[in-house]
Amino acid sequence: MQWLVNLDVPDLAAAEALYVAAFGLHAGRRFGTDGVELLGGSAPLYLLVKSAGRDAAGGARRAYTRHWMPCHLDVVVENLDTALARAEAAGLIREGGIRTADWGRIVQLADPFGHGWCLLEFSARGYDAIATAG
Repeated sequence: MQWLVNLDVPDLAAAEALYVAAFGLHAGRRFGTDGVELLGGSAPLYLLVKSAGRDAAGGARRAYTRHWMPCHLDVVVENLDTALARAEAAGLIREGGIRTADWGRIVQLADPFGHGWCLLEFSARGYDAIATAG
């Protein structure tokens, strides 16, 4: 099984520039003016142009303001402080402070298109530090 990540964005060039600068991705295939494949992560990231106000799931209309969503994207990094500085310089906005847990450190971010992101730096044990039998 292969996973793909698709993100709707209103401005393809701006979104591509942001994610390339923030996460060190690079363009793979282009799909005319409708999308681009970004490579360099553990799964391809597909940016798909969808204009604001267009019909979306559940009868909603697309809006690119920050909103809560039940799915967000986590990026596992080796050094949270370095990755956070890079992401903020690229245009992501920090939403709260860095939190520490038994499994590592995390910080929440938002991009200019309303999507939620987290940067994670795992401890030596990572999620094994909190895993339970079952």
